[in-house]
Amino acid sequence: MQEHLTIVKHPLVQHKLTLMREKDTSTAVFRQLLREISQLLAYEVTYELPMTTRKIQTPMQTMDAPVVEGRKLALISILRAGNGLLDGMLELIPSARVGFVGLYRDEETLKPVQYYFKVPDQLDQRLVIVVDPMLATGNSSAAAVDLLKQAGARDIRFLCLLAAPEGVARMKEAHPDVPVVTASLDDALDEKGYILPGLGDAGDRMFGTK
Repeated sequence: MQEHLTIVKHPLVQHKLTLMREKDTSTAVFRQLLREISQLLAYEVTYELPMTTRKIQTPMQTMDAPVVEGRKLALISILRAGNGLLDGMLELIPSARVGFVGLYRDEETLKPVQYYFKVPDQLDQRLVIVVDPMLATGNSSAAAVDLLKQAGARDIRFLCLLAAPEGVARMKEAHPDVPVVTASLDDALDEKGYILPGLGDAGDRMFGTK
């Protein structure tokens, strides 16, 4: 995975994203769509995992069969909205280790404030996939990756549903070694730091809060 930004243009991803953008989509349907789209995005972000083989016995004979190499993946959710992507990915990769980074955005400064950090051990030996539906200003995402690198992570990918140009630029400036995978590069941010056209606040829409 070489490019800093990968936009997943698969028809099912784009169709489900359109349904999620619509303001009249219910919380239950939004949550289900997020679970479904996260599995499709997980397919993309894990596409180039290192492989090895091991000997197995099929009903017909023995063979050297392909398996994923190395330690189990680490999925890191940026709370709270990241949990929506996390749930779907865990259905696809149930053996993954899971961590959480709690950051909230100060409404005045738009800067991230940390309140929670709990991640798996041996991050230096794992592929670390950070998940958060929205890459808006990029400040929280960059701060989360800072913390993960401090905890030892070396091979990091960032997965989001929507990205704003400002967020992509911020991540590339702060962490040029971290590829970003998203379903859409939207137009811009508004004065409050929300993505346009976007889909509103992903956490609120997922959990039915305001």
